[in-house]
Amino acid sequence: MLGLCLAIAVGTAAAAPDQLVIDQGWTFRLLPGNTQLAAHPQAASWRAAKVPGTVHTDLFANKLIPDPYVGAAEAGLQWIGLADWEYRTRFDAPATALKNARSDLVFDGLDTFAEVWLNGSQLLAADNAFRTWRVPVQGKLRAKGNELRIVLRSPIAKLLPQVQAMPLKLAGNYPSPYGDEPKDAMTGNFARKPGYHYGWDWGPRYVTAGIWKPVVLQSWAALRIDNLQLRQDHVDEARADIAAIVSADVVRDGEFDLRLWQTAPDGKRTLAAQQRTALHAGDNRIELPLHIDHPQRWFPNGYGAQPLYRYELELGEAKASARTGLRSIELRREPDDKGRSFYFAVNGIPVFAKGANTIPFDMFQPRVTKAQLRRVLQSARDANMNFLRSWGGGYYESDDFFDLADELGLLVWQDFMFGGGMPPAYDDAFRANVVAEARDNVRRLRNHPSLALWCGNNEEEIAWKYWGPGQELTKAYPAFGDKVWKGYVQLFGVDLRKVVAEEGGGIAYWASSPSDDLAEVANTPASGDMHYWEVWGNPAHPPSKYLEITPRFMSEYGLQAWPVQRTIDAFAKRGEQGIATPVIEAHQKFLAGKGNERLMKYVDYEFGETRDFASFVYLSQAAQAEGIELAALHHRASRPFTMGSLYWQLNDVWPGASWSSVDWFGRWKALQFHARRFYAPVAVAALRTPQGNTSLNLLNDRTHAVRGELRLRLLSLDGKLLRDERKQVELASLSSTRLADYTDAALLGDADPASTVAVFDLQAEGEPASRGTVYFKPAKEMHWPDAGLRAQLRADGKGYTLDLSASKFARAVWIDFGDADADVSDNALTLLPGESVSLHVSSKASLATLRKVLRVRSLADDH
Repeated sequence: MLGLCLAIAVGTAAAAPDQLVIDQGWTFRLLPGNTQLAAHPQAASWRAAKVPGTVHTDLFANKLIPDPYVGAAEAGLQWIGLADWEYRTRFDAPATALKNARSDLVFDGLDTFAEVWLNGSQLLAADNAFRTWRVPVQGKLRAKGNELRIVLRSPIAKLLPQVQAMPLKLAGNYPSPYGDEPKDAMTGNFARKPGYHYGWDWGPRYVTAGIWKPVVLQSWAALRIDNLQLRQDHVDEARADIAAIVSADVVRDGEFDLRLWQTAPDGKRTLAAQQRTALHAGDNRIELPLHIDHPQRWFPNGYGAQPLYRYELELGEAKASARTGLRSIELRREPDDKGRSFYFAVNGIPVFAKGANTIPFDMFQPRVTKAQLRRVLQSARDANMNFLRSWGGGYYESDDFFDLADELGLLVWQDFMFGGGMPPAYDDAFRANVVAEARDNVRRLRNHPSLALWCGNNEEEIAWKYWGPGQELTKAYPAFGDKVWKGYVQLFGVDLRKVVAEEGGGIAYWASSPSDDLAEVANTPASGDMHYWEVWGNPAHPPSKYLEITPRFMSEYGLQAWPVQRTIDAFAKRGEQGIATPVIEAHQKFLAGKGNERLMKYVDYEFGETRDFASFVYLSQAAQAEGIELAALHHRASRPFTMGSLYWQLNDVWPGASWSSVDWFGRWKALQFHARRFYAPVAVAALRTPQGNTSLNLLNDRTHAVRGELRLRLLSLDGKLLRDERKQVELASLSSTRLADYTDAALLGDADPASTVAVFDLQAEGEPASRGTVYFKPAKEMHWPDAGLRAQLRADGKGYTLDLSASKFARAVWIDFGDADADVSDNALTLLPGESVSLHVSSKASLATLRKVLRVRSLADDH
């Protein structure tokens, strides 16, 4: 089992006296009369359900379906997305809810077309998974046995008739291979639900439904605090000017005592504001100016600490709290002779954005735990990342995600939820629904200091302008094409921009990614952000092509790899594993399962043919890690023209092949270990082109100058030292310094390029050592000797220490503990002849067990 049955704990212990979380006693069934009943009678009876949850996880928990992640279960589970589902529970109303003037049922997340009934009367017809729905229920509650019933309609069955009736159709993103909807009438871009549910090139198609966030009964006698915003008007080293903005829903006119408490990062609690306030019946807004002298400012990872201030509001009997970090942040777009810059300045410091894109953390979001998020986001921080882009085909990230980003110093670019496929933005009702969704989520997330940007969508502008469907439709039907584009501009150029301006507290808005904010040309190196997929995608250039593309801000680029063997074993038996076996192809979503053909091409570019599936997995990780390292170091070396490098992607939605560097279980691929080195604040970038020219840059993201020593060695693979030079260097703050350019002849002399490497080591004061290695031939053309790897594992009181050495040059060294859970402090290593390292290993397994399963390999073992 893969752990799909993880419990979701949403208790009522922390609920306020006037708040009841309705998370108990839920049951579900396939709706009577549904067309799927005949084929699936096992789903007709009432069964236990979890709320928050999803239909798929409830079916699995009741053993009505197999684990959706194991084997090749996907094709047999598409009926779930075509069915209508019914959920119900009973609850007793608290006495306060019966006597108070107001009571609301609040649904934080209904996925997606949901009809809500209370005691036989319909309360709501919801149509947006991303919105919060609040419904008054005073006078409709019973003291005992209130019945709450929710019918969840199939989004495909509901939308398909109207999509098929369209004389001209808008193309979706990924056609279903399973026949559950026609390929020429896709419904996903018409539904306000997570787009990845319809399948993507890194995850399965599970068009789920569910009550995916809490259901809460709220009641109040006098007032309810709707929101506490902490708007940062000005923050610098000397002073922070903040406005605490209170939104309150008041039952009747009256005067109320207001107190606002501030808890500083050091724990000191003070009364920040106190007044008696006259409020009127209905919606009220109170703005309280706050001033903090010498604030403790929040910085991204690598630039300072992440102190957080907490504010607690008391208004009459109502209470609310919010947390923030004090910082200034701006997106700077300064014109120059080539175009316009694109970078973020935090507290006045130009930040080179180092990081990755995040996708949803599971196909079924309600079971994503804070511990799971913490493991992945801590991995990002540990890899010296300071920036994540939360991609628009999933869901607006959770409060837990942003709380962790605040604590870890990870800036977040948050897309609005448009991931691909042109939406029907020409429809006024559709746009109004999106605007309501946007207000809900901007208000929810705006206090987080990690929030750096709101972006309208992912790739929809370039899809319409440059890809087939948009161009073809516009050419064939110009009037309809014009209507679609005008609707697009209205939604992404006007409506969402206005929401962010009104509600976002000063955070910048960007119309699309990649774009130049609706300029005529998008995805250009001269201005705005770029996605670059001509490496990996079409025409599948080798990774060296990355060196020819120098963007302002690279927000997407990537290479695939398989996860580690233990993760593959969780969904495929050893006998089911092979480059083209059905189960492996079921977990390789690129090119509809044939993505391993592309991946083999990228392995072959550098390493040649693979011996077997295990070798393919190992070399896929090496190819991914080395290719992304080349691109990221090129981006960093191009500072200040380039000011961001976010590879695709950090995490996984399920276990399988993907572009991630951390797999679904939280295990690191080789890329994550490389990222910790190529994103190090102080690093060396030695970049060789296929033409035989190597540029040497020294990188310093610190806000102060750094001194150190640069060493150049030319080595034969068996250990002969052919050249050894040392130079004292000084790296200016926030800079890339071009130190030298070499031809192969200048580096090699008369040495054999197939048996020789150049090694650049930078040792800067107070910084980890950084190494750049230059190979003069593809790995498949080099004469690799047996590396002579020696590994000895010993207990050290804090776990275990692994002493590792090589007698000859060892490239792509990988340490593996088989079926044992063990975390190694470093991996995916390069060891020079005669070099040794000592690594920490943490594991609950015994020393004897770990010694038995320990395996160490290098590139020489696969040639």
